[in-house]
Amino acid sequence: MVVIAYRGGMADLDLRLAQSVAVEAAHKAGKRTLAYFNAGVEVDEKSDDTPVTIADREAEHVVRDYLAKHFPTHTIVGEEHPDAPGDPNFKWIIDPIDGTKSFIHGVPLYGVLIGLEVRGRIDVGVIHMPALGETICAARGEGAYFNGGRCKCSDVTRIEDATILAGSITRVIDRSDAYRSLADRAKLNRGWGDAFGYALVATGRADLMLDPKIAPWDCAPMPVILEESDGWAGNWDGQQDIYGPNWLAVTGGLKGAVLAELGQHPKRETWAY
Repeated sequence: MVVIAYRGGMADLDLRLAQSVAVEAAHKAGKRTLAYFNAGVEVDEKSDDTPVTIADREAEHVVRDYLAKHFPTHTIVGEEHPDAPGDPNFKWIIDPIDGTKSFIHGVPLYGVLIGLEVRGRIDVGVIHMPALGETICAARGEGAYFNGGRCKCSDVTRIEDATILAGSITRVIDRSDAYRSLADRAKLNRGWGDAFGYALVATGRADLMLDPKIAPWDCAPMPVILEESDGWAGNWDGQQDIYGPNWLAVTGGLKGAVLAELGQHPKRETWAY
């Protein structure tokens, strides 16, 4: 069990230790998902018409149990199960399978996402891609790591040299004309979305990822991972708000140009998941 010291009435947490626990939890959950991957798993529909499987539910239980063992006083929030209330200053946010549709179709571009919000700011983040064997993690002030080695965003500074990604190209286009403008100028554009898109930006393999609509668990690890890899993640209005309504990850050299482009085009709210 992690020991938390109290100073001046507030708890101080060893972020490196929290990161280590989160990485281990993500690996355990990822192993559980692989037991169902490409195995003809049954698919249910949730009330919001999005799919869910036993792999999602079991993987979230794995993460919750492991975090609760090490941080019994913390709040835990996940996509598939009710919140576990605790100290509001320390909130774990979980997506057991980000990219369930990919998972269902046997596409390995899905991930386990874990973020730790400390007093309203994300200070620990993990992206684990079980089927690819890739893990990106960060703790605030400690750098970002890709499979154990330091990682950083690319040094691209021009849209014309950029590779840009979208979680759903059609929905990004429906949301704003900015994507079409960016894609027309970019060196390469692809639809590699969900956790994989963010992982590519954080490790310098792509330069911009756009999500037209998100929930907190879709992007909880991203602010600290992108900052510690010399990039930036936040919403299309330039705020680091994991509570929506949209999200992006971008290399530091492109942040200004991308936010300016997004700001030039009105956002439309004409669709929903």
